[in-house]
Amino acid sequence: MLRYKADIRTLINVALYFAVAITPWFLWDSMSKWQVVAWVAINCLMSFVCATIIHNTIHAPIFKSRTLNKIFQVVLSFTYGHSTSAYVPGHNFSHHKYTQTPKDAIRTSKARFRINFLNQLLFFFIMSGDILKGEIRFASKMRKERPAWFRQYLLELFLVIGTKVALIIINWKCAILFVLIPHQYAAWGIVSTNYFQHDGCDEEHPYNHSRNFTGWSLNWFLFNNGYHGAHHMKPNLHWSLLPDYYEKNLRPYIHPALDRKSLVAYLVTTHIYPAKRIDYLGQPIVLKPSVPDEDWVNNVEIKEHATDLAGA
Repeated sequence: MLRYKADIRTLINVALYFAVAITPWFLWDSMSKWQVVAWVAINCLMSFVCATIIHNTIHAPIFKSRTLNKIFQVVLSFTYGHSTSAYVPGHNFSHHKYTQTPKDAIRTSKARFRINFLNQLLFFFIMSGDILKGEIRFASKMRKERPAWFRQYLLELFLVIGTKVALIIINWKCAILFVLIPHQYAAWGIVSTNYFQHDGCDEEHPYNHSRNFTGWSLNWFLFNNGYHGAHHMKPNLHWSLLPDYYEKNLRPYIHPALDRKSLVAYLVTTHIYPAKRIDYLGQPIVLKPSVPDEDWVNNVEIKEHATDLAGA
């Protein structure tokens, strides 16, 4: 049923998300304020974990059966608060293919605050409008060229939005605390990873295009998403195989500054102290004049990317 046994852990984490998302609804009347805060934090964490699962799944569907993959996409949509299929356009077809160029809707050069902490903190909000525009244009294209994908996209969107409305009617406080806030956190978190993974890297270099974080704890909890350079070199490689691929095909050639152990240490030095926005060579980043996004939707050749359209 599963393409890789490692995805037993994927299924466990998705089940755990639903457990922690549903449980506080039944405890609502007996919880203290601090217990509410704890449940919100746990839900935010698990929703973000599921966002990384969505990222992995749209590159490498976990089931051998296409039908099961479609069903799983619907399930994942509830963990993230938006259509799983909607993650494909801006990520697979814009960011991966045109990394850090005007056709990359989430290129880090759009974040231009002098205080680097603000670039990281507000990255999602800077990008969200352009991400949504690309999603709508891509969905319009798919409606004509790949109706099966478009129907899957609409199904996920309709079920998620409908469920949110129903939950708000049932108990709006629980809906905000245990559904809307965690989903917003997950969306903020998964988009914001792009900033520390790519800012100051060299998108034209065969190896130095991405920043990697190889610490065990980060990659165990987030399904090897720290091996971002390896992922860019082999986007459809299953997450469980990324560490070996990284060790053999990237670590021997990558600049040492892009082979990091600790994400926390990197964020502290770049956003708290000394908080300088520098490239991987240690030089201050000089941003080129801001330019508008270039069209990438019309360049997508659907037949060439069938593996990226799991719901099609």
